[in-house]
Amino acid sequence: MKVSDSAIARLRAAVESPDLEGSRYHLLDKLGQGGMGGVYRVEDSILGRQVAMKVVAVPDSTSSLADRLLREAQIIARLEHPGIVPVHDVGTLPDGRVFYTMKLVQGKRLDAHAAELGTIPERLRLVQKVCDAVGFAHARGVLHRDLKPQNVMVGPFGEVLVMDWGLSKIIREQEATRPSDSSPILSFVSIQDGTSHGSVLGTPGYMSPEQERGDNTAIDERSDVFSLGAILQFLARDLAHSANPVARPRALTAIIKKATAVQPSNRYQDVADLSSDLSAYLDGLPVQAYPEGVFVGIWRWVVRNRVWLLMVLAYLIMRTLLILWRSP
Repeated sequence: MKVSDSAIARLRAAVESPDLEGSRYHLLDKLGQGGMGGVYRVEDSILGRQVAMKVVAVPDSTSSLADRLLREAQIIARLEHPGIVPVHDVGTLPDGRVFYTMKLVQGKRLDAHAAELGTIPERLRLVQKVCDAVGFAHARGVLHRDLKPQNVMVGPFGEVLVMDWGLSKIIREQEATRPSDSSPILSFVSIQDGTSHGSVLGTPGYMSPEQERGDNTAIDERSDVFSLGAILQFLARDLAHSANPVARPRALTAIIKKATAVQPSNRYQDVADLSSDLSAYLDGLPVQAYPEGVFVGIWRWVVRNRVWLLMVLAYLIMRTLLILWRSP
C-alpha cells in the first residue's frame, strides 16, 4: 500500500510537534521552521496569553543543537532591550526536547514590510531602530552574526524587533552590578560559543567577507556593521527614484559603501557611527562617509533652509515692487 506525500507530511508534522502534555502550555499551531527546530504558537494556561515556543528538532534533541538552543535563550534573556524579543521561560518538555518561550511578535518581516515603506526617512529610521538594538547587544558583548531582513520584525505600531540570535557570538564578558550589592557579577561566563576557525556562519549577501572566509578570529562589531549596511542597501535600492527632498543619492551611496567595505578597518568602527551618519543624512547635514566641497555644502544648506529663504525672497520682491510702485 502506497502512502501519499500528504499523509507522510502529516505524520512528520505530528512527530515533530512538541509533546506539551502535563506542561503549562497548549499547542495552537506552527509558525515556522528553522535550522535548530520549529517555532510554535502556544497558549500559557497560567498567564492566559499566547507566546511563541522554540523547540529543538526531534532527531537532534540529544545533540549539540539542544545546547545551542539553551545558549540562545540565555543570551537573549540578558539582552533586555525594546528592540530585542524577550524570553519568558526555558526548560525541557516531557519528550526530552529543550525549549524556550518568547514574546509572540505580531507584524511582518522586514523583507515583506519593505514595500509599505515609501519614503527615505521611513526606511532609514527603521534601520536606525535596528542599529539601536544591535548597538545595545554589542555593548553587552554580543554579536548577532546573522542580521538580514528576514530576521527583523516590524510590528503594527512601528516597533522593530531583531530576531533569531541562534548564531550570536560572545566577544567579551560583560560585568554588571546588583542593585543591592556592590560586588560584580559576570553575565555570559557559562555560555560557550562553540565556533571553530573555518566555520562559515551567516547568510550570503548579508554576512561580512571575514564570515564568508570562515575567519572567526577576525569577526567583531564591524561584521554586524557590514550586515546592517547590506540591510540598508536592500531598503535603499529604489530610493534613487524618490522625489523626496531629503534624497542625496551620492551621500546615501557613500554611507552604504562605507558600511559594507571589504576591509573592516574601512567600515564604520561601530554601530553608533553608522547611526550617527544616518541621522546627519536625514537632517540634511554633512555625513562622515561623504566629504563634500564648498558648493555642494552651500547647495545642501539652501535645500535644507529653502522654506525661510523663499519667504525672505518673496518679501524682498514684494518690497521692491512696492518701492517701484510708489516712486514718481
